[in-house]
Amino acid sequence: MSATPGFDLQTLNAINASAAFNRSVGFDIVAAGHGVVTIRMTWRGDLTQYSGHLHAGLIAALLDTACGFAAATLVGAVAASHFSMNCLKPAIGRHFVANGTTLRAGRRQVFARAELFAEDEQGELSLVATGETVLVPTGEPRRKAEGS
Repeated sequence: MSATPGFDLQTLNAINASAAFNRSVGFDIVAAGHGVVTIRMTWRGDLTQYSGHLHAGLIAALLDTACGFAAATLVGAVAASHFSMNCLKPAIGRHFVANGTTLRAGRRQVFARAELFAEDEQGELSLVATGETVLVPTGEPRRKAEGS
């Protein structure tokens, strides 16, 4: 076991791959470490709400996962005890990028926030939602990445 309890990118990718929901909607962790994470998801028409925007449930899932994985890079396994989000404008884009940042990592609580950006056809990003979480370290053992 590592001297630090946090998860590295390889471990987070294994955890992400083990989560059926994350696999089914196509979450891809593109960067992680030192309290931050970036998750990417490609637009899919079957994940929209009645007006054709990305469903708020998916927006929440991206923000929550980004917060949780950002915290996990510092403290290991966590569970959310509180989550809130703000949808700033309709989420329409070719891809969605969620950037999670750990604000404070204590022994009993971890505070994190995330921003969700929609990427258009030209690669321009626009902020569509923000979220914040309070997480609790669970003390679960570090998962081994496949092949380790």
